[in-house]
Amino acid sequence: MTPFGRVLTAMVTPFTADGALDADRAAELAVRLVEQGNDGLVISGTTGEAPTTSDAEKEQLLRAVIDAVGDRASVVAGVGTNNTAHSVELARTAEKAGAAGVLVVTPYYNKPPQEGVIAHTREVVEAVDLPVMLYDIPGRSGIALATETIVRLAEHERVVALKDAKLDLEATSWVLSRTDLAYYCGHDPWTLPMLSIGAVGVVGTSTHVSATRTRELVEAFVAGDVARARALHEELLPIYSGIFRTQGTILVKAALDLLGFPVGGVRLPLVAATDAERDVLRADLVAAGVLA
Repeated sequence: MTPFGRVLTAMVTPFTADGALDADRAAELAVRLVEQGNDGLVISGTTGEAPTTSDAEKEQLLRAVIDAVGDRASVVAGVGTNNTAHSVELARTAEKAGAAGVLVVTPYYNKPPQEGVIAHTREVVEAVDLPVMLYDIPGRSGIALATETIVRLAEHERVVALKDAKLDLEATSWVLSRTDLAYYCGHDPWTLPMLSIGAVGVVGTSTHVSATRTRELVEAFVAGDVARARALHEELLPIYSGIFRTQGTILVKAALDLLGFPVGGVRLPLVAATDAERDVLRADLVAAGVLA
């Protein structure tokens, strides 16, 4: 089951020179990513700087991307916050805007017990008639989705997928053995290992610049050509590492700029890549064959 396709990119949010949302550039970026091989786009996630965009900007961004790509890609809206009522409101807005699904991250900062996580998530799930992708990223949220929590949430017919950035292959394997959830790798360097235990694809960050070969990697593995998939994995190692030498959004925007497709800066508390960081990133892109 691949409810949103196999290769998705968690898209950056373009800004103008004065820091405003650039919806036109977002539409152009969305089309560019789809043409490069993405089956879907995740809007207003971590890479999209969701914590620093307003609700109105999120809706404008989502509508611009949906209008731009039409039915060529699944557009999933990030609606997760640490305020259940706010997440419900964002999910309802996303549904009205035409999103194909919603991404719900584990509530961050306030660190609820697992029963609280379940109650929070179910409130969002019940608020809309859209498929839901859970997002397990304890390194950012401060709390992981426990195996039993995921299994219980997966009992709901609209909870269909999970973006996994927990980096615990054993825990992931247990969930995959007990549910029908479609697992998407949420940590780019782990795409091939995740596929090997049953993931269906990836929701990537480096895929802003490597979607074509990432798609080849996934398709090679699915077709049984593990040697080809491994070769592609090794080719992509420099960009896997390069994009995350500092915060991913910072270097994705820097990479797009180096490739001649600028999307503006980042909002505080993020800061632009330094000249030294851009130089290292340029070398990474060259090593991965992304930049000549």
